[in-house]
Amino acid sequence: MVTLRRSPVRSDPALMGGTLVFRASRVPAQTLLDYLDDGYALDDFLEMFPSVDRGDAEEFFRLARGEADADRP
Repeated sequence: MVTLRRSPVRSDPALMGGTLVFRASRVPAQTLLDYLDDGYALDDFLEMFPSVDRGDAEEFFRLARGEADADRP
């Protein structure tokens, strides 16, 4: 079980039909995974989506890989 102090993503039924998006943005979290799967680097993704915070993208990627650290600030 993972408990986070602050989630890098959110879901709101009133925003994009509840799609999981990065905090303070409308960028779907799945988009990061798609970019990485297509061979793009994290920096490429962040350049294309400047509203996504680097720390949020990195934390989401760790969560997606199952490497979350609940004590990380």
